Amino acid sequence: MSLFEGPEPVAPPTPPALSPTLRVLIGLATAVIALTGLFLAREVVGPLVLAAVIVIICHPLRHPLEHWGWPRWAATTGVIVIAYLILLVLGLLLFFAGTQFIRLVAEYADELQATAQEVITWLRSFGLDQQAADAAASILQPSSIVAFVTSLGGTALGILTALFFVFAYVIFMAVDGARYARAETSYGQVAAHALQRFRAYNSGVRRYYVVNVSFGAVVAIIDGLALWALGIPVPAVWAILAFVTNFIPNIGFVIGLIPPALLALVVGGWPLMLAVIAVYCVVNVTLQVLVQPKFVSDAVNLSLTLSFFSVIFWTFIMGPLGAILSIPLTLLVRALVLEGDPGTRWLRWLSGDAVTAVPNP
Repeated sequence: MSLFEGPEPVAPPTPPALSPTLRVLIGLATAVIALTGLFLAREVVGPLVLAAVIVIICHPLRHPLEHWGWPRWAATTGVIVIAYLILLVLGLLLFFAGTQFIRLVAEYADELQATAQEVITWLRSFGLDQQAADAAASILQPSSIVAFVTSLGGTALGILTALFFVFAYVIFMAVDGARYARAETSYGQVAAHALQRFRAYNSGVRRYYVVNVSFGAVVAIIDGLALWALGIPVPAVWAILAFVTNFIPNIGFVIGLIPPALLALVVGGWPLMLAVIAVYCVVNVTLQVLVQPKFVSDAVNLSLTLSFFSVIFWTFIMGPLGAILSIPLTLLVRALVLEGDPGTRWLRWLSGDAVTAVPNP
């Protein structure tokens, strides 16, 4: 080394590698922090995810419109209009069902009260004390039902308030969707891998909702016609409820069964109630519990166990909207965390993804 030269540069020390246990603990801590943030911000994040799902469903409309010579801004407007129409139709269906349900409760208030007293007498004949019998029959009290409907109305009002954000999100995401479509052309292979992952995610979301809408429509039509044939009042309301609850995997049919079964008990007694339960068990259990989950599993490559668990998990994190968005949210987590890392191939396979094992060298 010359007298005029400085000391030779010293390479910085290599940081010690983290142990597998420490990496797992850091990952769990990061997940807990992220999920806590989602839980606290669910009123904002929920509409954001809903808007993203709607834009993902409507985005393929852009391609035929641009192929027909529409300018990019017009194709984007077409996507926004279709998304708004979906929101409008869903809002009108829920509004119709809600108003008819409230009218029905008011119309059958006396019958509900009489049925509640009959249930109390019947339960007491089996040795239940008065408090237990009253608690079991309280679900038939008109005041309880009205309170339940009121709580649903409050939830619906919150959803309608959040729709303001959904409408804004739809516009922004539809515009950005046209911009992101040009990323691979601009950046080539740098962006190709990430875009391929999100294309696969978008395709999985669309397949999931195609399956759900198809099965939901079939179930709603069959349930509506069966309830109409049995003489259950306003069968259209229960058909709409069956369609909406079909978007809650595995357990949605139970939510859709309770109101028409109770109404059947009021208007026709136990035989009619058992007939409604039998119809739902044959139709809804067969289609929604036995057949549909297999189609959903094949469409999105999720195991049946993970599909069921995701409903419970995302409902706890994000509320009722989390139940409807549970599968897209689970797919998003898998796309962000597991896909793209060869070391997590076995976890992807465990989740139901159709990946093949890499042979040992």
